[in-house]
Parts: sequence; structure tokens; C-alpha cells
Amino acid sequence: MKEIAPVQNDNIPPDASLTETLARVACLRDYEVRARQLLPRAIWSYLQCGAADGITSRWNEQALQDLPLWPRMLRGVANGSTALELLGRHHASPILIAPMAYHALAHRYGELATSQAAGAMQTGLVVSTQSSVSLEEVARNAHAPLWFQLYIQPHREITLDLIGRAERAGYQALVVTVDAPIQGLRNADQRAGFQLPPEARPVNLEPYAQQLNRTGAVEPGQSVFRHPLVAAMPDWASLAWLVRQTSLPVLVKGLIHPGDVEPALDCGIDGIIVSNHGGRMLDGVPATVHVLPGIVAAVGQRVPVLVDGGIRRGTDIIKCLARGADAVLVGRPVLHGLAVAGSTGVAHVLHLLRTELEMGMVLCGAASIADIRELGLLDSRMHDGGAVHAAAR
Repeated sequence: MKEIAPVQNDNIPPDASLTETLARVACLRDYEVRARQLLPRAIWSYLQCGAADGITSRWNEQALQDLPLWPRMLRGVANGSTALELLGRHHASPILIAPMAYHALAHRYGELATSQAAGAMQTGLVVSTQSSVSLEEVARNAHAPLWFQLYIQPHREITLDLIGRAERAGYQALVVTVDAPIQGLRNADQRAGFQLPPEARPVNLEPYAQQLNRTGAVEPGQSVFRHPLVAAMPDWASLAWLVRQTSLPVLVKGLIHPGDVEPALDCGIDGIIVSNHGGRMLDGVPATVHVLPGIVAAVGQRVPVLVDGGIRRGTDIIKCLARGADAVLVGRPVLHGLAVAGSTGVAHVLHLLRTELEMGMVLCGAASIADIRELGLLDSRMHDGGAVHAAAR
């Protein structure tokens, strides 16, 4: 991997003290520590917290840490590559930036800085419906593959307009998030008194403000079942309708149960993203790396399967790919890098992950993404103590 230099263009000036920052940051966890020191408590809470008690958010990371890798020896890996084809397009690595709202909470240039770093590192970026920079402005300044994350809106004409805007701006795919019809229980936000500051607004939705004039809060004495957002929840027919409205590939994000695979495929979708929303919606659901094999088996190679949740190391990516994922999405660490060092921080986060991925592949004897899937690097027969002892003999 080439050395990372400060990323800059005519619109975004470089951040100060980057050389010292990059020299002292060794891994993604270092960025997390620095971001927590820099950001106001309420903003840190919003960016970092999981739903309720944060159990699923912790499980996502712990599950990856608990999976052992079983490397293969004496395999030639010279001239190896992390490249892959995804939805008919070349990607330099199986890493994409997950859709996340309001990057302006982490840095004044928000998604512009993130997209700049994505371009520098040839990394796909999924832009959120709730981005703090318009989807059109991100596209005008981007040099990376762009996908647009979409929530199905309660008014079909708004959904259609958002799809049309993404198509005209040059986005290459739509990612429809289905696991967040209402906001999760964010106790940490409540305790910290978080409120969106003026610079972090859902600018993509502002043209529809009058039609979307509703609150996400449940009033005292009100049943959640009677909330307007619940009444307007999309269903499988809504997803099938959406797929028919666009020529872009459509991925569905938020599936964790194998029983949801066939209904999704029946809608004509082009890919599945296994996700529990980073543990930010429903607490207590399993870690994504645990449910991934079930989804992969149900899909049966009919469409690509991607996964997010808890990825903090290049070896985490190897584990996800070994369990059947075609690619991964990385979320919170991107915002940590953005908060610490702007676009260069994001580029450095991606650089660290890509370098760790390549090092892990070399040490595992995998010269390609296909090798990771085929070499038995997470051989389930090795997971119990007896098998381990027998293998040692």
C-alpha cells in the first residue's frame, strides 16, 4: 500500500497537525480513543451508542474477536490481490463505507470529507438518506463508487423523487434499509441530552418537509402501535414496488433471519446486506457474523451477500469473508477518523484496514478473496477442545 499523504482539493483545506496524528495512530481503536477525547459528550453518545443496554453493539465486536483463524502454510501468495467484482463493477478491495447519518457531527465538511477520502483509497461509499450534505453535492465531488442508502418513505412520490435524484447524480446502486421503521431505544442519547445541531440537518429530505411533518417521539400514553411511523411502515410489497421503479441494482440492508431471504429475493433485489444496524435499533439480536452463514446458505449464491457490524481489524474482514460474505461495510471507525483528522483520518482508517487485510491474507496463505472462502480458515471442526487437541497431535 502506498504511503498516505494529507488529502486535499480546492474545496476542502487540509487539517492541521496531521503528520503527528498519523505517526501516533497505530490501529482503528486508537482513532476511537482520540475521537472520544475530542468530541462533545452528547455527540459522542449519538455516534457511538447502541440501543438500550448496548448488548448487540458489544456482541458484534466480541463475536469477531472470539472466532479463531486457522492459517494455511507454505502457499505462494506473491502477486496476490484484494480486488473483486461486485454487482458487475471492479472494486479494489472488499471494503465499503457503511451508510451513516450526519457526518457533519464528526467534522465540519461532513460527507464531502468522507467521499474525498473514499476516492483517494478507491473505496465504495454508501451515502445516507440522512446525510448532512446533499446527495447531489457528494456526487459532484466524489471520485469513488457511490451507492445511495434509501428509507422507503411514507409517500411514494417522495421515494420516487429520491430514486430519480440518485439516478441523475450517478449513483451506482440503491441500498434499501428495512430494519429501522422506527428509531431504536437510545438511552445513552437521552442521558446525554443529545439534540441535532444546526449544521447537521437531513438536507436530502428538506424539500419534502411539509409532507414529512411528523415526530419520531412516542407521546406519553400513546401506544407505539398507533404511532404514524408504524402505520406507514413498508412491507414486502413496498420493496417489490421500489425495485420496479429503478434500473439501478437494489440491495436490501438489515436482514438477519434466513426466513427473510426468499421474500427479499422474490422482490427482485440484487444483493443482501446482513446488518443489525450496528446494534442501534433492537438490542439483544445476535451478532451479524453469527447469522451470516445462515443467510449465505439461504441465498445459495443467487445474489451477493455483504455484512457489517463490529469490524475493527483486517482480520475481522477475513473472518467475515471466510463465513461467506462477498464484501464488508465499515461504519463507526470511519466517523472516528473523520473526527480526529478529517478526510485524511478517514483515508488512514481505510489504509490501516486494507493493510491489515493484506497482511492477514499473506499470513493465512490466501492470495485472493476466493482463497479466503475456500481454504477453511474458520474450520468449524477445529472449534471444540477435543478437535484442537487432536489436531495438535
